[in-house]
Amino acid sequence: MLRTFQVALTPGVDITVPASVNLGAGAVGGTLTGQLGSVEVTDFRGPINPNTWVATVSATVFTAGPGGAQRTIARDRISYWSGPATRSTGGGTLVPGQPTSAQAVTLAVTREAFRKTAGSGNNAVRWAPAIRVTIPTGIVAGTYRGTITHSVA
Repeated sequence: MLRTFQVALTPGVDITVPASVNLGAGAVGGTLTGQLGSVEVTDFRGPINPNTWVATVSATVFTAGPGGAQRTIARDRISYWSGPATRSTGGGTLVPGQPTSAQAVTLAVTREAFRKTAGSGNNAVRWAPAIRVTIPTGIVAGTYRGTITHSVA
């Protein structure tokens, strides 16, 4: 089970994310890939020019309860890509952080997910990010949980 979390840091700009996602099962030493669901940034600051913003993404380690390294998937084993915009309104220049899986980045550190670089007026953009989890050898079977956080400022 994967929990998602949202944080809006700029008044007039909001971000929504799905509540939780189950990526299914994967084999030790294998990879597990799945969609996180739709993420949407809505900017209702009106005619501020320009009304730009940056959405970022970060992750916690994935764990299967207490027990140390045998029950932990580190953040550098979790890769993310935003994909392109799936819906947008209001115009402006919208730039995905990682348009395809070929540009996937690890979530060992906070990454840029999407950005608006130009334009004014109310606007919104939606994208459907995905993650890839490289499951380490030497971990125990179990249900691993982690949190992916999207923020906008």
